[in-house]
Amino acid sequence: MQIRVKVKPNSQIPKIIEAEDSSLTIYLKSPPIDGKANQELIKVLAERFNVPKSSVTIKSGLSSRQKVVEIDTGD
Repeated sequence: MQIRVKVKPNSQIPKIIEAEDSSLTIYLKSPPIDGKANQELIKVLAERFNVPKSSVTIKSGLSSRQKVVEIDTGD
């Protein structure tokens, strides 16, 4: 499954907001330096969808706030 994600790094409170079009806005504590925000994003999505971190892949937008993420849910 692919989902569109908008990332907001350096947030005070980490949270996930789901839009009507099923895209997600994810607030992360990590800064966008050395891939720390991407690592936290993968961890947060793995916990949300109850899959291992290895099942979450950032397909596009690696250095952007707008990302397309693929999640292998095993279906």
